[in-house]
Amino acid sequence: MKIGMLTGGGDCPGLNAVIRAVVRKGVFSYDDEFVGFLEGWRGLVEDKIMPLTLNAVSGILPRGGTILRTSRTNPSKRADGVDRCAATLNRHQIEALIAIGGDDTLSVAQKLHEKGVKVVGVPKTIDNDLGGTEYTFGFDTACNVVCEAIDRLHTTAEAHNRVMVVEVMGRDAGWIALYSGIAGGADAILIPERPFDVDKVAESLRRRHERGRYFSIVVVAEGAKFSADTDPTHGAPVLQDMGKDEFGHAKLGGIANILAREIERRTGFETRAVVLGHIQRGGSPTAFDRVLATRYGLGAIDMVHRGEFGCMAALRSNKIISIPLEEAIARNRVVDEEMIQTVDGLFEKTSKATVNN
Repeated sequence: MKIGMLTGGGDCPGLNAVIRAVVRKGVFSYDDEFVGFLEGWRGLVEDKIMPLTLNAVSGILPRGGTILRTSRTNPSKRADGVDRCAATLNRHQIEALIAIGGDDTLSVAQKLHEKGVKVVGVPKTIDNDLGGTEYTFGFDTACNVVCEAIDRLHTTAEAHNRVMVVEVMGRDAGWIALYSGIAGGADAILIPERPFDVDKVAESLRRRHERGRYFSIVVVAEGAKFSADTDPTHGAPVLQDMGKDEFGHAKLGGIANILAREIERRTGFETRAVVLGHIQRGGSPTAFDRVLATRYGLGAIDMVHRGEFGCMAALRSNKIISIPLEEAIARNRVVDEEMIQTVDGLFEKTSKATVNN
């Protein structure tokens, strides 16, 4: 069977592990042939390919990024873009396509499926917010990177009696902020799911100072929001610039700088902002992500040969299963109230989700 593969959206530790697993099992178990489309959906729109052989995937397991490269190209925004994708597959006699990506990439995969293309999805996002699956690869690596940064910031914050505000990724869901904040012993965790009162954040840091703890770490997701009554942004999201990608997403970033200014103004404590940005995406995947990504790849190639098209490989109860793409992209998986309440147990009762004792 001749199978195509692409990686779309933001890069993510573990992508190469998926590619390697698909190719190895496809060759060894099914005698498949593989073609990689370069730079996500752009490779299908513009017919940019590379052969994916055993030699091509040799040694890529520990590598970050993706040997297929990626982009945020949205064929739906281009004239006849989806049809051009289907035409490219026909031209190369591709019998099935494996699309590795988040909700944007998989939404295009769903459109192709509706046009009769045999497509299987693999979930990918460091934000861990894709519906239908319990974990996405790359999330564990991102949390480890953030946790290490927080560990390092603790020592410099303590040396200078500073408040350090650490901005992490998380547009609509605060999983990275939540997990890395807990693991790193942060003194405040601010997530998109719960607007925060900056006055209460400042109050909690002052109370910590009064107890003799003269430094603090605040972890904030890039999509976190100020509550209405203390919002210095007047209800607008904090953006890097006014541009949007082809899927309509604004480029978030900068809330740490605004929050640091507001904390210092209210407390008088020297406050610094640290934006980790793309560092969270880069580098070698953790052992957990290598294994999870490999399992997803093995599951995807098996799904192809079982004829489970229009579906995505998903992790549930530690088993790789198949679910409809429609279910996966229906809604984001956000931090639920039960998890928020669990984390609240670490914080003072007077300030919701703000202080670690």
